[in-house]
Amino acid sequence: MCAKNNDYTTLFSDDNIVVLNKRSGILIAADRYNEEAPRLDLLAEKEFGKLYAVHRIDKDTSGLIVYARTPEAHKNLSQQFEKRLVHKTYHALVYGHPLWDKLNVDLPLLPDGDIRHRTVVNKKYGKPSVTDFYNVGSCGPYSWIIAEPKTGRTHQIRAHLAANGFSIVCDPLYSGNQKPVRLSEIKRKWNGDDFEERPLLSRLALHAYKIEFAHPVTGEKVCFTAPYPKDMEATRNQLAKIFGVDPFTYSNEK
Repeated sequence: MCAKNNDYTTLFSDDNIVVLNKRSGILIAADRYNEEAPRLDLLAEKEFGKLYAVHRIDKDTSGLIVYARTPEAHKNLSQQFEKRLVHKTYHALVYGHPLWDKLNVDLPLLPDGDIRHRTVVNKKYGKPSVTDFYNVGSCGPYSWIIAEPKTGRTHQIRAHLAANGFSIVCDPLYSGNQKPVRLSEIKRKWNGDDFEERPLLSRLALHAYKIEFAHPVTGEKVCFTAPYPKDMEATRNQLAKIFGVDPFTYSNEK
């Protein structure tokens, strides 16, 4: 059930859907800005045959992606996403310390809104976009955030955080700080070699962790979670040991 390679792990597959856990840095479908970039759909089609994209996550985001395997499943899942019947949960490590426990952001977003192709808040031309954020807790210079986007705009989580003064660790687009997470900088008694130390995390600290929807054929509610990749898991583990804050044990009471 969990066939592995360097680009994705198969979490579930049947005749109608495929659920994958992808690495950071790989596109899930064609991109007009980089037609030569590696694509998850083309790689996975070698194993599963024709796949139909029903939603997107950013190239630099790791985690859950669902593909349909038939036109009928594609239509059903697309309608669920359009009607906001799909529940998505992301985990992010951000710089700084939010003063809120929960934040509802309802700001219209315009993709490709500036010269760097970023998504920007635009009340005149932007599309309705809603994200709920939960503050898990502070870990030294960082905080863990759980994000639940109600819509599916490009870079939605990153843009909504940026609009509220926060950026995700190692975000190449929405943060001016590209400094990787190093154990020597968060652990008081660290006895390693500064020149030999490898960063715990040096890419966008955003992971599509959980997704819930109705199976397109049976109608049964299904829920999938994607384990963290090694770099994010190592970061989570160290921050949990040092600061006692862990997104895996957090429960937002709703």
